[in-house]
This record gives sequence, C-alpha cells and structure tokens, in this order.
Amino acid sequence: MKPSAIFAQSTLLHLSSGSFSSFESQCADFSPSISNATVAVQEYIARGTNVTLIDNDKSCNRRFQIVDANFCRLALHVQTSERSSIVVEVWMPETWEAGRVLATGNGGVDGCIQYENLAYGNSHGFVTVGANNGHNGTSGAAFLNNSEVVIDFAHRSLHTSITLAKELSTQLYNQKYSKAYYIGCSLGGRQGIDAADRYPEDFDGVIAGSPASDFNNLYAWRAGFYTITGANTSSDFITSQKWIAIHDEVLRQCDRIDGVQDGILEDPSLCDFRPEVLLCDGATQNTTKCLTVSQLEIVKKIYSPLVDDNGDMLYPGMQPGSELRANTGLYAGNPWQPSVDWYRYVLLSDPSWDPATFNTAMAVLADTINPADIRTFPTSLAPFKAKEGKLIMYHGLQDQQITSFQSTRFYEHLARGMNATSSSLDEFYRFFKISGMFHCNSGPGAWTFGQGGGASAAGVGFERESNVLRAMVEWVEGGVPPETITGTKFVDDDADKGIFMEKKHCRYPLTNVYLGGNAGEAAAWECQMV
Repeated sequence: MKPSAIFAQSTLLHLSSGSFSSFESQCADFSPSISNATVAVQEYIARGTNVTLIDNDKSCNRRFQIVDANFCRLALHVQTSERSSIVVEVWMPETWEAGRVLATGNGGVDGCIQYENLAYGNSHGFVTVGANNGHNGTSGAAFLNNSEVVIDFAHRSLHTSITLAKELSTQLYNQKYSKAYYIGCSLGGRQGIDAADRYPEDFDGVIAGSPASDFNNLYAWRAGFYTITGANTSSDFITSQKWIAIHDEVLRQCDRIDGVQDGILEDPSLCDFRPEVLLCDGATQNTTKCLTVSQLEIVKKIYSPLVDDNGDMLYPGMQPGSELRANTGLYAGNPWQPSVDWYRYVLLSDPSWDPATFNTAMAVLADTINPADIRTFPTSLAPFKAKEGKLIMYHGLQDQQITSFQSTRFYEHLARGMNATSSSLDEFYRFFKISGMFHCNSGPGAWTFGQGGGASAAGVGFERESNVLRAMVEWVEGGVPPETITGTKFVDDDADKGIFMEKKHCRYPLTNVYLGGNAGEAAAWECQMV
C-alpha cells in the first residue's frame, strides 16, 4: 500500500544556460542500487532554487523551500511491509562535508517531511534525509486498522530512511559515510531518543528537542485538557482574557525569583504558583481579571500531574509561564486533535469516539496497549553510550504543548535506571533547559541556537558555542562536549534587526543565576547548582 505522492516540482532560478557542471552530470547519471524502493524523482537542484511543493499535503503547510546549496535530490517510495510504505527524500550536496549524514524528524502524528531541515543540513554540507513516517499530512486516519503504518510511524520509517541515506551517499560519492547525526523536535525529539534506544548503531549524535517522551501518557495528558477546561461555550470556560490575567499573576509571584523582572521564568520548577489570589469576591464576580470557584479548580488541575486511580503520577503537570500560548491550544476549549486521532485510529479503532468521554481509565489503557512499542521512556541507554553515541536534549521552559517538567523527569528516570550520577550522564547525554522558549522555537527568551531550519538557525552562524548542531559535531568528532548553549533573541525575531539578548543556557541540573548588570548580556548570568 503506497502513500500518495508528495514530491515537489522545482523552479530552477539560477541555472546557467552553459554546460552542465560535473556534479550535475554525476547526479543525472547516478543509478542507485536499492531494494524495495522506486526512485520517483532524481534531479540536480541549484543553489538559490525555490523548490515549490505543490504536491505536498496542504495540511503540512510547506508549500515551498528555498535552498542554499547545490545538491542531488532523490525522492523514493520504499516498501516497508505488504501493507505499508514510506516516502523518503535524500538531498546530497555537491560539497559533502567530512562524510556526514543527517536525518530529520517529524511532528505531532503527522507524515510531513520537514523540508526546512533538509535545506538546513544541506547548507552545512550534510547528506540530509527526511521521510513521511508512512502516511501523508497531519491526520492520523491512515493508522486505522493498519498496525504496519503505526510501526512505520513509531520507529521503522526513521530507521529505514537513515539506512537508505547511508547506502545512497556511499554509492553517489564512492566513499563511505563517516558520522551519522539526527535532529528533531517534539515528536522528532521522541524519534531521536527512540532511535538511540532501539537502534543504537544508527546514529553517532542525536539532538532531541522538546521530546514527546513517555508518548502514551503524553497523549493521554493532552487528551485530558478538554475534559478539564470544558468546551469553549461552557459557562466556566476560562477565556483568553482571563489567561492573560493568570499569566500576569504568575509573573507577579515568580518572575523575580531569578533576580530579574523580564517576563521570563529562568526555572519554572521554583515557582510555587498560588492561583487562589485571583478568586473573585462578591463585587467582582465573572470579571476578566478574576476566577470563579469552578475556574480556580480548573487552573489547579492544569498545573497538577495526571494521576491514575491510585494517585500515582502518569505525567507531570504544566509548568507555569506558558499561559499565553497554551490558551490558544491545549486550553482553548477544543479537543486536541493529535490525541483525538491517536485514540480514534490507533487505540480504540473507533473513528466516532467522543473526546469528551476521556477518563483516567483511557489514560491507563494507552500505556497498557503501547502500540508498536512507542512508549519511549527507557531506563537505560547503555548500548548507545557503549558505542560512544552522544545525546543532546533541550526543552523550552515556556513550552505550551509538552510540559518541560517531563524532560526533567526523563533525565531523573534515566539516571535512576542507569544508576548514574550527573557527571556520569554528562559523558554521553546532556540536557539543556531553554528559558523563555515556547514549543521548539520562538518566545521572549534567547531561543535561537541552530536547532533546525528557518528562523531557528537564522543569524546565529555555525559555531559550536551558538549552534547546537555544530556543538554536536564537535562533541562526536572532536571530543569537546558542550558546557552551555548560547541562545540569541533578535529584535522582533528578525536577525537583520540585530541582537536583543543573548544567554548561555545551562545543562541540567545547573540553573542560570543572575550576577548583575545588563540581563540581556550572556555575561550577566552564570550556571550554578541551586
């Protein structure tokens, strides 16, 4: 069963009318030898081309991609079972830097190739690969009654695509790859951790951002928000205006804990938010700046963990500080569609399931079934460490889709499972908390550090201090681990307008402590054990 085509058409803007380059001819003459795969597109793409993705599923919201390197593009259908197949894009640059291969991930429950990350890897000389995870678009409908598609989504698509990229690059350049890397965020972060656990030989370095670890409980946690907030038409629904007031109160209570009043919580775990002060009195009932008794209980549940009937935690609560983005997503009074799809098409095989009926038993059910072993909550990564693999994990501390407390929980869970101290984990795994960053990117903090294509890499260059991909390369190939990651906040998030602030983000369990001076300068902060 093959997914529908999502291949791009290319508008070549900068090809000269002269003779073909040697690499262009090499790409045209390339005859790849691969099993269980069909080459659908094989073409040379010139630097500056606007690759228009007119056949890409509209829900992926990727209509075009401008590229910064000359490369040979291969798009393939790869059969993964009798009932499933994947679409794979392998972009092989004219200048292959040090034999490096880079795989990219996906998001949500989607099958969207992240073309911006393919272009990002190519621009720095990586052979870069992306796949559609066995289905096209952001819907999970393709999972219904097809466990093979779920297996592709859970792990097989990434494993197949990086194996294919290694084989094809060896054939095209007539030399073996040297190192293999991975970069992804959200579901992509989960994919990276799962690969380090399940296929420790696949990658030498894995960058996992805001990872959807403990996947089953995460999707239960997300499904539960609709039953907590109620529909946006209900009498107790908390409006966006009230969430602004709640956010302002979070900052009033906790912003200065780090020594600076800047709208950023440097460590939300230190914020013991007390929403009771927002309770309406008789004279101000139902105003936009206070909470009813029922609304106060809703807020308390949002910041509390998801627990089973025995009171055991299934998933941490939301961290304070994320209110202004979460109020248009998880708190918006609508079912969270990726969770709805997961329950309808995978767990329950019931496309008519009503998300308003979600309960604790359904949360437990998700982890009991654990489709395609997608859990991604390992107690040990010893085989990955043994083969000298490196893992960098980061998480924005104003993440509105996956609570950053889960990544702290993941770190501690792994430390216990491996009976490892922080110093021991530091040998192969480092976790960086990014204050003031929303889910994967953007936010009021210093959130740009080369964590992917597009705005995430704009203006920061490719130096190890300020670019996480370069930092990973230096760790794997040079033995130099990152002590901090310097993030940059540009004026209006526009690199052309200059730098607004910089900050050296700390590896856990260290926390940034304000030393004094201009809080927008990196030198004003120091990583310390708090």
